[in-house]
Amino acid sequence: MNRALPVVRLRVPTDEDAVAWHRIFDHPDVMEFQGHRSAELSVYEELTARQRRHDAEHGFCLWTMLDREDRVIGFTGAQPWPADWGPRGEIEIGWRLGREHWGQGYVTAAAQMTLERVRAAGVPTVVAMVDAQNARSIAVTQRLGMRLAEVFTSPEGKRKGHCYRLDLQPR
Repeated sequence: MNRALPVVRLRVPTDEDAVAWHRIFDHPDVMEFQGHRSAELSVYEELTARQRRHDAEHGFCLWTMLDREDRVIGFTGAQPWPADWGPRGEIEIGWRLGREHWGQGYVTAAAQMTLERVRAAGVPTVVAMVDAQNARSIAVTQRLGMRLAEVFTSPEGKRKGHCYRLDLQPR
């Protein structure tokens, strides 16, 4: 059964969004595949500042995700893959959602908007790097039409990760 996706809005992250991200991601379930620990506020301050630069330079970034009432509920977007292993040089889409909003379709709706925006910016292909145990995110990649392209083992955590790929431009 297909259900309607919720209303979601994306915006370039503000300084205030760093505080909101820090608060809503401070949950062990949210951080399960991010090292199990919540990041310090300074990490989100740097991340939101970097995303503003990405948006100015590339026309896309990790955008703040807002619900119908304009409450910050997470982020989704795209950025160049940051590590020296994995899909170097490629554009990765990603998402993180506050725990109370899981299972409602927000990530799928926001990720579809992300794909439209990066396609409009001329990005030919995107990847999504997902922990092999993260069934929820794997399901999102499938709903987006992505295909499993490669399997990696992360050097820092020695965890298996899946690289999903989607062509956005006609060849």
